Amino acid sequence: MTLEEIGKKILNCSFTVHKALGPGLLEKVYLTCLAMELKAAGLKIEVEKPIPVAYKGIEFECGYRADILVEGKIIIELKAVNNLADVHMAQTLTYMRMTGCELGYLLNFNTKLLKEGIKRLVL
Repeated sequence: MTLEEIGKKILNCSFTVHKALGPGLLEKVYLTCLAMELKAAGLKIEVEKPIPVAYKGIEFECGYRADILVEGKIIIELKAVNNLADVHMAQTLTYMRMTGCELGYLLNFNTKLLKEGIKRLVL
């Protein structure tokens, strides 16, 4: 499956969750429901995937976790905030660099229309 095909499944699952739940819930609720939808769509996922920090050839477990890693290729970071900030994009891009993922999605479920809360990021 190509990155684009996986990305389409991710977005379809995200729209399904948002349509069912709407805005206003905690991030953890959206994370749990999106993980369920992605699995049902046949995608291999890792939830709250630990991301070690490499420094001078040594890896440290510093508590960084990507919300969802899909097929070992795409990072999904979920938010439930009034507005996405630059720091949210920086966080997602950093996770992408640290995992070697070329594609990432920053999804803010606290929007009236989910399409207003989607940022597709490419390295």
